[in-house]
Amino acid sequence: MRNPENDTGINGISALRGAMAREEILEAKAYVCDSGHNLLVDLGKVRGVIPREECALGIAEGAVRDIAIISRVGKPVQFIVTGLETDQHGNPVAILSRRLAQKQCWKQYLSTLRQGDILPARVTHLEQFGAFVDIGCGVVSLIPIDAISVSRISHPRDRFRVGQNIFAVVRSIEGHRITLSHRELLGTWEENTAEFSPGETVGGIIRSVEEYGIFVELTPNLAGLAERKEGVRAGQQASVFIKNLIPEKMKVKLILIDAFDGETEPTPFRYFQTSGHLDRWVYSTPESKKIIETIF
Repeated sequence: MRNPENDTGINGISALRGAMAREEILEAKAYVCDSGHNLLVDLGKVRGVIPREECALGIAEGAVRDIAIISRVGKPVQFIVTGLETDQHGNPVAILSRRLAQKQCWKQYLSTLRQGDILPARVTHLEQFGAFVDIGCGVVSLIPIDAISVSRISHPRDRFRVGQNIFAVVRSIEGHRITLSHRELLGTWEENTAEFSPGETVGGIIRSVEEYGIFVELTPNLAGLAERKEGVRAGQQASVFIKNLIPEKMKVKLILIDAFDGETEPTPFRYFQTSGHLDRWVYSTPESKKIIETIF
């Protein structure tokens, strides 16, 4: 992974020359993708260029599309300095490689990961089926929508925003493809219900309206059921009275007090674990006959 101290390596030619000799991974913002799909990077007084085929692993082979280059404009990119030249006007130009930074990241960090390892990640873009996250130097991994949280959502944007820093756990590894999960870090049923007590009125988000009731999310890993009420729809905020907590059935019985439109931007997560390794995670209570678990 990139060492933030290496960012000092972009401050001038001598610093860049030293970073090149040490093959350090640096970071700076890409500000233009030119007509040849080369990325131009802001290095202060020195112009930085990442040639198209050096913009990402797989670009040269056609395994990765050029949208992976275009989408980096306006965002930080990580790279290794591979050369220092001058342009036709005598101005210094640094030749950079994001591909080599990704290759080094794989060799020194990602190749050491095992199923169940917990790692930091940054959300890069969201699709209906899941969230894509950067797990190091622009190497992207997927968190499928059903692995984001125990409480069901209609789209990953209900839970994440682009640029958000999160934690995730390695779900599977197939060659150079790493798939992640997220829900295991957000607590068990018991850990989540410990925040609530019968008789309290609390806030929540309406996630779905069914014939038999309304599911209201209290935390990303905890939802309860309230009786149907006319005019209520998914996505609204709600105030609910906690009628009962039933550990043996893992149920939260609610009474819907009010439902209203309002901001439902993702809030910071409460993580119950942010480092180390998981072999097994059990969401269910000891009393429950229904087992919800993940074996890594």
